Amino acid sequence: MTDLADLFPGFVARSVSTDAGTIFTRVAGSGPPLALVHGFPQTMAMWHRIAPELSQAFTVVAIDLRGYGWSSAPRSANGAGYSKRVMGTDLLAVMDELGFARFSLAGHDRGARVGYRLALDHPGRLTALALLDIMPTMEVWRQIEAGTGTAPHWPALAESSPRPEETFGKDPDASFSDLMAGWTKNRSLAPFDRRAMNHYRAGWNEPSRIHAMCEDYRAGATLDREADEADHQAGRTIACPVHVLASDAYLEKPGQEPALDVWRRTFAPNATGTIIDSGHFLAEENAGATLGALRQFLEA
Repeated sequence: MTDLADLFPGFVARSVSTDAGTIFTRVAGSGPPLALVHGFPQTMAMWHRIAPELSQAFTVVAIDLRGYGWSSAPRSANGAGYSKRVMGTDLLAVMDELGFARFSLAGHDRGARVGYRLALDHPGRLTALALLDIMPTMEVWRQIEAGTGTAPHWPALAESSPRPEETFGKDPDASFSDLMAGWTKNRSLAPFDRRAMNHYRAGWNEPSRIHAMCEDYRAGATLDREADEADHQAGRTIACPVHVLASDAYLEKPGQEPALDVWRRTFAPNATGTIIDSGHFLAEENAGATLGALRQFLEA
């Protein structure tokens, strides 16, 4: 990874020690703290088009989740080391190390799942939560099992080890690149900066990180879903303000309940929302609209 471009000039690099190794961060700005948490199969590089602008109003803390980017990728079995509850404790360790008892969080994809789990588990820590292009994990699995879901990679990656590791490891660049291209609005890799793609490829071409991503999805199929269902049954909801940014070309499907409505009937009854002209990768496909929606919400 030593030849990768620095997409966050002016940001300070920090590695924070945790029980599972180290979590890598980049920090800039001097305003209220804002954690930026990436999704699959990416790294913090996905924020490179909007993080500098956000740092003009916030102390931005961009984080590589465990198993991704420059953070440690501990071995795990049956998803135990990659539940969103466990990954949320990594974020708390980072923010504690930086001296932030309370902070806002914007998460995309898997990072958004870590964010809403953290919000439910630690209701006093978040001041605001922006969820980029997801529905609750339990809802995604409900759709998959009902035959109405459009996420076949979920059960594929969640299969028992080592089958998905071997399948995706045969040609990881083709496997993960094809997934990403298929989720964009124009069904290609054109929206992504070549330098950012090099960061993503550095991760998914490493066997330990392929294993980590599979464990991430195994946790989603079991531990994360169970946590969602337990909280939903108990009537628990997210205490802080929530804003849902949904892509018009990926998350929002004709005939399917809108993402904002799903969040309002599950964990965020008072959530607000914005539809973004984009495929799944909002911060890279439509950085301007994503930045505008985040600032309007977070600066309110």
